[in-house]
Amino acid sequence: MNSPLRYRRIVLKLSGEVLAGERGFGINPPVIEALSDEILAISDTGVELGLVVGGGNILRGATASEGGIDRVAADYMGMLSTVINAMALQDQLERKGLETRLLTAIRMDQVAEPYIRRRAVRHLERGRVILLAGGTGNPYFSTDTTAVLRAIEIGAEAILKATKVDGIYTADPREDPDAEFIERISYREVLERDLRVMDGTAITMGKENNLPIVVFNIHQAGAVRRILSGESVGSIVEG
Repeated sequence: MNSPLRYRRIVLKLSGEVLAGERGFGINPPVIEALSDEILAISDTGVELGLVVGGGNILRGATASEGGIDRVAADYMGMLSTVINAMALQDQLERKGLETRLLTAIRMDQVAEPYIRRRAVRHLERGRVILLAGGTGNPYFSTDTTAVLRAIEIGAEAILKATKVDGIYTADPREDPDAEFIERISYREVLERDLRVMDGTAITMGKENNLPIVVFNIHQAGAVRRILSGESVGSIVEG
């Protein structure tokens, strides 16, 4: 990209459900293929890119605990689900020639490096895409909170949260035809209106560290590149 980047280092947050595609569960290979093409194009802009992938397409800790599994055990199972998703995405990215590193908050040396902040930053500086899996390594924290925490730690300038809709609405536009699109909103208003952009902990951390959160439609081709070029795409949460 010839024009200056709006953000030089970002964390892209993908939900596990995105990887499932229309199936709604598991990993859909064509979806992984399409996502990896988009991530490759994003990396080609020169942005330093960290990825945080959820695990809801395999197992969501809070939901599993409602089914009778101990909450702490269920959350650790959910963390392992994020590693499975990150490994699938890493495989496709490296098949396309992109250099990546998978770092996990839970040690599993046979498949990934342990997450160490300085190491993650060095990988970014060397042009590698980093996949940040395993949540925070602690139960009761969502991957939204993980994304914000890691973004703050590695000095990212923004979080780009990929969703299935065009941004933030007053209600779910897939269920409420009268839902209104919100282009810009403050952290405080997100919390006060309970808009569920991210969980409360993630939004509060973003507010305290003045970290912009851009919410956009992952199915809109080239959306991230347009955001990086300075276009107004999706919705932005900021101070």
